[in-house]
Amino acid sequence: MHTSHPNRPLSPHLQVYKLPLTGLLSITHRITGVILAIGLLFFGYSLISITQGSQTYNLMQMQLNSGLGKFLLWGFIYALFFHLCHGIRHLIWDLGKGFTKDRMNYYALLELVSSINLTLITWIYL
Repeated sequence: MHTSHPNRPLSPHLQVYKLPLTGLLSITHRITGVILAIGLLFFGYSLISITQGSQTYNLMQMQLNSGLGKFLLWGFIYALFFHLCHGIRHLIWDLGKGFTKDRMNYYALLELVSSINLTLITWIYL
């Protein structure tokens, strides 16, 4: 028979433990890396469709111009900018800078704002 011990510490889990912003961005960095890899497959598909003639190319254009296609394309563009900004933050860390809690949070917020702004600037110019 198993009895619980009232003084025994509980292991932290996601319902109790709140990830810091830098932890959430680290997970997001990995997710955007996967999105970029998948996006490269679609980029390859678009290049192949160009070589397959106008019918295949028009089908690819139709898919890209659909609501879902535009959503995925802009998601890819945001993932690209987020991944870039996160990489720059890691370069700052490689210089041995930004390891205080305040600086880590500052750079994390700067990374988020920069990636969103770069995406919006791209949207404005395209």
